[in-house]
Amino acid sequence: MRLRIDLRYDGTGFHGWARQTALRSVQETLEEALRTVLRISEPLTVTCAGRTDTGVHARGQVAHVDLETDMPMRELMRRLNGLLPEDVAVTAVAVAPEGFDARFSAIARRYVYRVCDQPTTWDPLRRKEVLRVDQPLDVDRMNEAATRLLGEHDFAAFCRKRVGASTVRALLTFSWERVAPGLLEATVIADAFCHSMVRALVGSVIPVGDGRRDASWPATVLAGGVRHSAVTVMPAHGLTLEEVRYPADEELANRARESRQVRGEVHQRG
Repeated sequence: MRLRIDLRYDGTGFHGWARQTALRSVQETLEEALRTVLRISEPLTVTCAGRTDTGVHARGQVAHVDLETDMPMRELMRRLNGLLPEDVAVTAVAVAPEGFDARFSAIARRYVYRVCDQPTTWDPLRRKEVLRVDQPLDVDRMNEAATRLLGEHDFAAFCRKRVGASTVRALLTFSWERVAPGLLEATVIADAFCHSMVRALVGSVIPVGDGRRDASWPATVLAGGVRHSAVTVMPAHGLTLEEVRYPADEELANRARESRQVRGEVHQRG
């Protein structure tokens, strides 16, 4: 059967989602917990919706795994959480609907990047999830710049290029909000993301907010179609995968087929 697993994690101590030799990853941590709880001797593979990079957090990650078990789902979740380290938590386990693929069935991913721009409001307790900057940021100017990037484009200027992988994406939302004194949040939603895209988008707009660049600059970079050396890929710790969205159950299989045809094996990463 195919199981859907919802989870969250603090990415600080992980070298990203993907399994890597001799490096701690979320994927391997979850796979080993599943194998132990279900007493599975052979390897298994957990597939996620968004392969977060080193240091990136997730509050709304979704994954699937194919295996056989008669253990009740609630009991499986309880045992997993009893075995997993404190920086990972499973929030739901369920038998997946027919046609469900955590990665290819998704229609959108929502990330949030958090920034503190006022030293007097800096909260050291949030240092692992909020980026601290030295200059006050103009939210209106940042939103003016971000709005010009919306729509379907080739985001090669903001992605680390992979051979044979498309960098065309539909950016649905890119907006900034001051949610508290000194605390800004950028909400970024797209059908999918290529490697480092979210952090590069944020990095192109922050110089607009602090006055170093004109509001038109990020759009000019986008139109250039190649990775721009002046765009800073922002630190990973400010970024959190908050949500993965899926269509109605009856559309899951069709969405997965369409995504595979369009993107092949491209990574969905922030």
